[in-house]
Amino acid sequence: MSDIPQDVNDTPDTKNATFPDQKELEREISAYLSNKYGRRVRIVSTGQFPLTNEDDNEGVSLTTEEPAFHFDLPPEELINHLDQYVVGQDEAKAILATKICTHFNRISRSLARPGGKSGGRNVGRTKNNVLLIGPTGVGKTFLIKLIARYIGVPFVKGDATKFSETGYVGGDVEDLIRDLVRESDNNLQRAQFGIIYLDEIDKIASGGELQRGLDVSRSGVQRALLKPMEETEVEMRVPHDPVSMIEAMEHYRLTGKRRRQSINTRHILFIMSGVFDGLEKIVQRRLQQRSIGFESTVAAAMLNPGTFLAKVKAEDLVTYGFEGEFVGRLPVVAVLAGLSEDDLYAILSNPNSTVVIGKKQDFRAYGIDLRFTDEALRQIAALAALERTGARALVSVTERVLLHFERRLPSSDIHHLVVDAQLVADPTAVLTKLFKDVDYRRLHVEQCAKLAEVELQGMMDFICDKLGDYMDCHDVLLTPERLRMMALDVEGEDLEPREVCQRFVGLIGLINERAHKISVHCGLTLSFSEGAMDRILARHPRNKASVNQVCDQVLQTMEHGLRLLSQRSKTVELLISAAGIDAPDNFIDQAVSKAFKLD
Repeated sequence: MSDIPQDVNDTPDTKNATFPDQKELEREISAYLSNKYGRRVRIVSTGQFPLTNEDDNEGVSLTTEEPAFHFDLPPEELINHLDQYVVGQDEAKAILATKICTHFNRISRSLARPGGKSGGRNVGRTKNNVLLIGPTGVGKTFLIKLIARYIGVPFVKGDATKFSETGYVGGDVEDLIRDLVRESDNNLQRAQFGIIYLDEIDKIASGGELQRGLDVSRSGVQRALLKPMEETEVEMRVPHDPVSMIEAMEHYRLTGKRRRQSINTRHILFIMSGVFDGLEKIVQRRLQQRSIGFESTVAAAMLNPGTFLAKVKAEDLVTYGFEGEFVGRLPVVAVLAGLSEDDLYAILSNPNSTVVIGKKQDFRAYGIDLRFTDEALRQIAALAALERTGARALVSVTERVLLHFERRLPSSDIHHLVVDAQLVADPTAVLTKLFKDVDYRRLHVEQCAKLAEVELQGMMDFICDKLGDYMDCHDVLLTPERLRMMALDVEGEDLEPREVCQRFVGLIGLINERAHKISVHCGLTLSFSEGAMDRILARHPRNKASVNQVCDQVLQTMEHGLRLLSQRSKTVELLISAAGIDAPDNFIDQAVSKAFKLD
């Protein structure tokens, strides 16, 4: 018994004693074993003692406190951004932009209240979950991706047909929430303000007059979505996920506590979409049944075939096969129209066309300059309209036309290709002629140069039209030289026009900042003219390091003259012109001579 520590041998006062926690017990036992058997024996692992029920309640839940969230985007700004990429669909863009901005602005305002918690009059409110209805290829997914990227919230896309009701074989709808967390780099607080987009939602309609199948993959999924669409807690750890189980075991081994991570869906916005074949007939029948006699004739005349979906109501969706509770959680409905041939051409001719830009990047990967004539774009649009698959047909037609060029040109010395009407009509003949006729090949080089100038001017016009207000808000003037540089950066670096605008705003702000610092340092008011800033921005590479280097060189050359100017009794203002960037020593000498002659 002599080996037992005295405090252990003593009779404890169990009534007043505080029982040590797990780590304290481990330290005491480890110290006792080390004293008795040497340092070879000690406890090196944790989690040997099972936790009590009281300890179980100490699990981690990251949704007990409202996280910080700030959002102040007006709907008009979001609509203007969508207009840069999406042709037509004005009504759908307005609905989406308005309701999404309202959703996040309302959350931001609610969390900014004293106490920082949502509640009060927000209790029981219906979220602005959205239902998108429209044929394939009209841009439903593209719209939501654009919005999520612009407003900077996490976004995840799922397919309704891959999910089943909880308890059945198949994906669980709560997996969407977990995917959103993974998309947020496992940041639960950021994931709480995300967007979940569920496509092909029309495929889970059941019952009604359509009789679409078993509840396991139809109405069962609808019921499983009810709570997440409104508000519920979703556990991050799932029993069938071995990775999460291993992580939980490791956490328990290291800390001795069970970690319970969950996410609340009250702020997550759900957007559903589908083609909804047959829904238009349901709407048409409802409208005709509620009109009789002459009124029925007038109603039929007012609504042409293809426009009935704009009149869809909740009862039509219930008739289609959705449960009333599910439809009630989708209060906002937006209908997207099919794309005409003119719409398809507008998509291709847009400077931000993903179809055209994508093919240019494909050929540029092999050092080939690819250009499209306006006639070719119109012909591609006409061929795509025949396939009746919306904008997706533009990709398939373009790939079909250019596939053999993409295969053979990289192995040749041909580095320029113009896609004109003749090439679209007969790609094989043009490819053969391109390899055999040197003069024809030289013609492509000349046409590429001309089309490059046309496209450059088009991008300049696009920046002025779509992003002029953005530049005005940041007090940045779009001079002709600056516009050309911006358009060249968009084309040459495969950047988004807005990214280039943001870059130039930052660089011009940096130039003004350097001018302010030297003004304080030398005791005068110094600034750069618009022409001088264009000279600085024209240096390559066009980045912060290059701008700092040019400014340093110019200001170091002028430093002595600037100090002389600052010695004058009255306030000195100096505007550095473009000539001051080209020849700073001559510029400052002239400025000093002129200033002291005036004295």
